[in-house]
Amino acid sequence: MRAFIRYASSIAVTLGTLAFWIGMAVARRSYPSEYDWRYMTISSLVYAERNPSGFLWARGGILLCGIAGMYWTAGLLQRWKQQRIPERPIGIWALGLGFLCMTCCALVPERRFRVPRGHDFLALAAFVGICVGTALLTFKVIEQSPRVRKLPGSPRLHARMLAGFAVSPIVLAAVAQAYVSNALPALPWVSLEWRERGVPLYLSFAFWEWVTCAVFSLYVLVLSRVTAPPAHRQI
Repeated sequence: MRAFIRYASSIAVTLGTLAFWIGMAVARRSYPSEYDWRYMTISSLVYAERNPSGFLWARGGILLCGIAGMYWTAGLLQRWKQQRIPERPIGIWALGLGFLCMTCCALVPERRFRVPRGHDFLALAAFVGICVGTALLTFKVIEQSPRVRKLPGSPRLHARMLAGFAVSPIVLAAVAQAYVSNALPALPWVSLEWRERGVPLYLSFAFWEWVTCAVFSLYVLVLSRVTAPPAHRQI
């Protein structure tokens, strides 16, 4: 029972992450036509008009993942206050904001947004929040890890490398999109047409979007485990 309480937030994150990928997998199987994740974005699975039979599965997975993430970050903030750490928990706040936007993105229908592309803004805010929070929390955890201190070189260098890897997919997605916008302005938004035209995979925003989700999932699963109590372990 004590072990369950100790790792309750980690278990919640594990179940939430699993729900996300199961929801996406079922939504993909329910997609009315061919779905190639390399050239089709997540939004194709989430919107009712594009995936009428499976969008609820995708939204359900996103919702459960977001709720689990908020539960985890709420626990981290509570322990942060209990330990009276003078440094501001910017990484945890960023993670919490990202998971909150993720939850709202799944709950609120597009028609309820009066702001143009408000749903897209929430999705982008979720990605950025989780990206920044994951990188900052990874840096802090790795920098303070006793095992890392035994490795040759500076612990801060190792922390920067791992934190940098966490944000690399979303950075590459932005670079690829910027290149396409400038070098190939006539090319339509990423779709199966790109595959037919032979556009390189590394230019596809959809490809990097899915890679980003996979990397975030891995990092969040590991971080939720290593930041679990006991109390003598600092966040």
